[in-house]
Amino acid sequence: MSRRVAQRRLSAVRGAMGSVAALAAGLVLVTGAAGTATAIPADGGPRATAGCGSDQEAKQPSAAAAAAGRAATAEPPAAATGTAAEKISYSLPSQLPIGMWSRSGVTLRTPVTKGTVRLDVRSRGFGTDSLAVQRYVPKTHKWTDLKSSSTGSDTHGVFTFPVTAGASAAHPHSVALRIQDLDRPGTLTVTASVDDGKGRTYRAPARTATTTRPDVSVSGRRSGDRLNRGGAPGAPFTVTVKNTTDRPYPALYASYFAYGAGKSHALAPKDLVLQQYRPGHGWERVPLVAGGCDPGMSAALLPVVKGPLEPGATASYRLRIAVAGSAPRDVSQADAGVTVGNGDLSFFHQDLPFAIR
Repeated sequence: MSRRVAQRRLSAVRGAMGSVAALAAGLVLVTGAAGTATAIPADGGPRATAGCGSDQEAKQPSAAAAAAGRAATAEPPAAATGTAAEKISYSLPSQLPIGMWSRSGVTLRTPVTKGTVRLDVRSRGFGTDSLAVQRYVPKTHKWTDLKSSSTGSDTHGVFTFPVTAGASAAHPHSVALRIQDLDRPGTLTVTASVDDGKGRTYRAPARTATTTRPDVSVSGRRSGDRLNRGGAPGAPFTVTVKNTTDRPYPALYASYFAYGAGKSHALAPKDLVLQQYRPGHGWERVPLVAGGCDPGMSAALLPVVKGPLEPGATASYRLRIAVAGSAPRDVSQADAGVTVGNGDLSFFHQDLPFAIR
């Protein structure tokens, strides 16, 4: 994944969630590349980063996750799409789950000499600036960003890449692409065309897809709850994630974040006690980790499902929070909340602020 795309991811998270939540989400940004309809695997807890809002690695992947990431960079199959009568064909799945790369592709059946493939993307529900589109380059065995250009419209984006191919109906030439929405649900329509370098332009039938994400809800917690310093934990609350998409989410994660500052002091990880209930284990403390720029903190919640979250499956995180007696007296309010995502991208955020007395 390029630095530009990584910065785009963090920018999208910031825009959707605000600075405090972006701090928490920033702690799970990782560098690397993902494969077909997958996201970058992430494992282990977050750690403080040296920079603020950077695209530096913030979670150390496990050996298994690293191996999965390497496997995802292997050359994808160059499968042809469309019909023999089409000079150019474009494929796109009907759903684009947020937080995962989804494979698409272009197939040419006409000779192209120093030509250009163009993808005109029109969106509803989100801006095309939040889209990441890449193509696979067999020579380098890497994914690379498509060149994008402004059209003056937030809902119309243009992505292009150069191509030279001695293609024909009998010998089609396919280019593997992948696309991901970094923002929120909606729909997009893609019209692919190719300039063959000799003054002719061919267009493929338009393809439409829905960008979607799992359904997430938070129950049992009210905004503005009051907690006593050194007192009992607040009422338990539950974060429920149901995979309403048509594909498994292979790297589901949930995190909790908090921030609180008074005139002279700020909350530190030792001042809050976060616990998570797991059947067979009871209430377990989940360590909070300080952020790298703001005096905020976050914690990666303990996994509650083994393997991917399959379509129709549900994951539930039951939590409670307490304020330690060490919490500074001049801090009377705390911004807090939860984020849920897949791999390196958050797709849900909810604020859960509380008062301290």
